Amino acid sequence: MIPTPSALFAAGLTLAASPLAADTWDFPTPYGDGIFHTQNIQQFAEDVSAATDGGLEFTIHSAGSLFPHEEIKGAVRSMQVPIGEFFLSRLSNEDAAYGLDSQPFVATSYEEARRLWEAQEPVITELLAEEGLMPLFSVAWPAQGLYTNGEIETVDDLNGLRFRAYNAQLEEFAQLAGAAPVQVEAPDIPQAFSTGQVEAMITSPSTGADSKAWDFLTHYSPINAWVPKNLVVVNQRAFDRLPEDQQQAVLDAAEAAETRGWEMSMEEAEAKTQELADNGITVYEPSDELVSGLQELGDRMLETWNETASDEAKEILDAYRDAGS
Repeated sequence: MIPTPSALFAAGLTLAASPLAADTWDFPTPYGDGIFHTQNIQQFAEDVSAATDGGLEFTIHSAGSLFPHEEIKGAVRSMQVPIGEFFLSRLSNEDAAYGLDSQPFVATSYEEARRLWEAQEPVITELLAEEGLMPLFSVAWPAQGLYTNGEIETVDDLNGLRFRAYNAQLEEFAQLAGAAPVQVEAPDIPQAFSTGQVEAMITSPSTGADSKAWDFLTHYSPINAWVPKNLVVVNQRAFDRLPEDQQQAVLDAAEAAETRGWEMSMEEAEAKTQELADNGITVYEPSDELVSGLQELGDRMLETWNETASDEAKEILDAYRDAGS
């Protein structure tokens, strides 16, 4: 039997109203489901779905399951996926503007980190726009602390240790301390320690607790070395193809995610530090000698940074300092 025009029209309406009409975007992230960044992104996805009545959905691929961390930005740029998250200072080799939040002892509190992001954001937005990318929101990690076996009293105690690194700044930091940097992504931390690939690390209490650092380390010191950030970006062409109401839904959800994410981070810092202690990690305040030694390394790194940083990156640092004066 040949369907009538009215039947065909009705079938078309049914198809348009079905879930098949929804736009579903793959969304790779480098961190596991237990990390608050991923949980915040899950809520972002739910907010967008609710605001668009299911018209735009995200499938979250956590812990580097779709693309390894180092490939996520390129995957978004090349439209292999429309959206993704990565650690901002991983891009510092492209321009020093990306890495200021991981320069030791430049911004060591949430207040300073927020002020730094306000100075970074317009420059980073322009840099990413040149690659067809648009930042949606950025969320800070808790300040970075020092994990070791045994208490570290001075910088000299780090000499010779195999040190986990996750960006260029931490590689340089480890080398200046006389340690041997080894690139290890967050999901691989437990295995790296269990096999002796690394012996110490600087990372957040969030990553430490998520990695169950008490299984392979004994001491943690909240040296508050820096407050790095993750960034969620979208491919500009993919965003522009969305209907205007969906674009606005994404922007509104992104604004809420940034506010919520920073609040989650602050709560996380206290809760995860306590979790480390509750599971047998010795949490100790760094000695004045250790702090001064680490600050000296940070000053040396900033001198090197100034020699090669772009004018735009230097403008960020100037604006950040002016805002704090």
